[in-house]
Amino acid sequence: MAQPRISAYLPPDIDPTKAALAFGRRALPKLKEELQSPELLAQQRALMALCDLVHDPEKVYQAMALGFLDSLKTLLVHQDQTVRQKTAEVLSIMALHSIGREGIIRSGVISALSGLLDDPVDICRKNTHRIFDMLAKLPEGAAGVLWAGLIPPLVLKLKTELDEIQELILGTLSNCLRVDVSEALAAGAVTVLKEKLSHPSTAIRSKTAWVLLEISSHAEGKAAVCKEEVIPELVSLLDNTQPEVQVNSTGALMFAIVTPQGRSSAMGAEAIPPLLALVAEETSKARLNAIKTLTLLAELPEGRKTLLDHKHTFLRCLDDPSEAVQRAAEIAITVIDWKP
Repeated sequence: MAQPRISAYLPPDIDPTKAALAFGRRALPKLKEELQSPELLAQQRALMALCDLVHDPEKVYQAMALGFLDSLKTLLVHQDQTVRQKTAEVLSIMALHSIGREGIIRSGVISALSGLLDDPVDICRKNTHRIFDMLAKLPEGAAGVLWAGLIPPLVLKLKTELDEIQELILGTLSNCLRVDVSEALAAGAVTVLKEKLSHPSTAIRSKTAWVLLEISSHAEGKAAVCKEEVIPELVSLLDNTQPEVQVNSTGALMFAIVTPQGRSSAMGAEAIPPLLALVAEETSKARLNAIKTLTLLAELPEGRKTLLDHKHTFLRCLDDPSEAVQRAAEIAITVIDWKP
């Protein structure tokens, strides 16, 4: 079902062109005064002007030196939706710059932003998740999201949020779960993600597989993926025509079937034929992951028996332009040829 696009249009009574903006060194101090003003219109106009200014990293640096982040943090809980909307937008623009991301992480804004997860205004929530997604790309940002206890609510929001926001949440989770998966597993993340693998959106399916890849890189994550029978769902994505879906699903599968239970589940789901098809496709981005996954399946007697009849597929990979593919094919052939 199609969903409405999140609009960033402001109420008709707000005219950003009427914002009085000083230039030079006095611009930011003046705006800070207006942000702290009790007059709602002054706050709104100051925020709109600030949205323009903070595209410049030098202005971001100056704004942080003047203590703007503390003022913005206070406005995140403002009763006026336009103020909340523009405050989140300012922070999302600041987060585009490395200096802005570092400042946001250090200033405790992550915890303050958690109050917008249930905001009735779609664009407020979207900008909030944009910030989390950008911050989580940094190790300290991912740690900040984890420390703020945001993983369980983010998992729950995957069930109810708009598709645009779900994509951002999945991006945040993929980076945070690289660090730790315990809270996500306790919140039932694997069950939720399993459902998302059949989502109509290609981007959501791809990003969901990416999150499962990160989960499966942890021992407890592998166990959860096997227990929830996610592997057959990942196998079903191997025939997908979208390269990113193929790459992420084969990657998740590769990590998940390291355990005997995982390999058994993959064999039961008949993973070998679609994986061989990916290996034979010379332009496939998923080729390397597919070879490594088949190598793991070749460690099973039934897997080795099946793959012996397809050794020529791997032999062709020895001439691949990618040295990584060549090396992976050599290892696969060695495992397939092994005799007890």
